[in-house]
Amino acid sequence: MAASYFERIDRQRFKPTPHASGAWAPDEMHFSPLAGLVVHAIDRYRAGRPAAGLLLSRISFDILGRPALDECEIEVESVRPGRTIELLEAVVRIADRPVVRARAWLLTEVDTGAVAGGAEARLTPPDGLAGRSLGALWPGGHCASVDFRPVGPSRPGRAAAWISTALDLVAGEPCSPLASYVALIDTANGIAVRRPPTEWMFPNVDLTIHLHRQPVGRWVGLDTTVVFGPTGLGLTSSVLHDIDGPVGQAQQSLTVRPLPGP
Repeated sequence: MAASYFERIDRQRFKPTPHASGAWAPDEMHFSPLAGLVVHAIDRYRAGRPAAGLLLSRISFDILGRPALDECEIEVESVRPGRTIELLEAVVRIADRPVVRARAWLLTEVDTGAVAGGAEARLTPPDGLAGRSLGALWPGGHCASVDFRPVGPSRPGRAAAWISTALDLVAGEPCSPLASYVALIDTANGIAVRRPPTEWMFPNVDLTIHLHRQPVGRWVGLDTTVVFGPTGLGLTSSVLHDIDGPVGQAQQSLTVRPLPGP
């Protein structure tokens, strides 16, 4: 099996490998590596343009339809150009149908070290923590591909953990630390489940990531809380960490439904 989540076909098209298969159905893509692929496409788009000194502050993904485990095409454009603030949009198409629409705010880089502060406490580092298999709870190639290390005991709707992967995002291509980091964040919805996924389904219809610092290293720390409301709505909220401490937050809107009976 390929040692990557995707293989490039041409400038805008990519083929997923079995490692990208999802947790809710084997013929779907897990959104986590697809989100990282979108950031990789944004990085490539920015590399060919003169704008410099801008950092990604927020990226929001709206999942418009079922992301089949099939070839995808990603188009990126600037919808609000600027020297100090820019808004980019990326659209993912599968079988000529839009399945993801993402928007990324880029803000100018400024030295604000003298006033930096306000972040939460650091998570216990991953070194020395015992690993567990997400594949014991979730099917699919993506969940089987991650190194999952809980930080202390978890309870329904509440968990903290570190995750990483040894796989490349795109075969034979270097990816930025940010793209590799984002490629693991959507996994948050599966680490602090409130109800067994064999009885209830709670897929997310979006993912929004806010950053106050650019992440570094191969580890993604997730301090995650999952809430189910009384009318079918849910929310997964995570404080995001790297090995140096918090870097931002992520939110996922959930549609909560009982699995249909036999």
